[in-house]
Amino acid sequence: MVSHSDVRPPDTGRPGDELVREFGALAALTYAGSSTDDVYRAVVVAATRLVPGVDHASLMMLSGDTFATVAATDAVARAIDQAEIRLREGPCVDAILDEGMYLDPDLAVGSAWPRLSRFVLDRTPVRGGCGVRIVVDQQKIGALNLWSDLPGRLDAVSADRAMVLAPFASLAVAAGHHREQAATLREGLHSNREIGKAVGLLMAFHKVDETKAWEILRETSRDLNQKVSAVARTIVDYHNSPW
Repeated sequence: MVSHSDVRPPDTGRPGDELVREFGALAALTYAGSSTDDVYRAVVVAATRLVPGVDHASLMMLSGDTFATVAATDAVARAIDQAEIRLREGPCVDAILDEGMYLDPDLAVGSAWPRLSRFVLDRTPVRGGCGVRIVVDQQKIGALNLWSDLPGRLDAVSADRAMVLAPFASLAVAAGHHREQAATLREGLHSNREIGKAVGLLMAFHKVDETKAWEILRETSRDLNQKVSAVARTIVDYHNSPW
């Protein structure tokens, strides 16, 4: 498995090299066939390295009307995400649903998310937060949650750097998203081929037509409490066995 550190370009010491290194590492990890989880993890780790003032980061995705954390740098970031999801308020939720970016450098002073702020201030060391939308295929499907343990550390410079990171993170997330879809499609095609083979075998063995063979397969699936594809795979494997 390729790790984020394995693909890091050498440090040349020139201004801007930090961005080049992190973006290069993300690109290499994304297109080296690494798992989607590895790509998500690399995105949040890059956020803590590239955005000044960030101590914790997470990546939240929206599927239908359900939010879910797909990566987090630590338990603090994950706990705040869970609170955002439960309360349906916070910079990450708002970045996904409303505008592209939300920044609150001091959650203790007139926060736009009073319930979340109370949770964060009471339960975590975090004092400032920022949410940046991640867009894939023209759809608002996720956001980066960025948190600082000191008030005021997330500022205009942090916001600018986060906005630079966001489109590159979007590309990395899109690549993982498309790879996941392709894998699902391949699995579906493979299952359909095995189901077709199983139906053919049942037709030949029981001397019945295709409709009846389908009924046998579905009834067996129901009786065994297994997916049709799993029953079909068992039938095909049994037919192909040497004994």
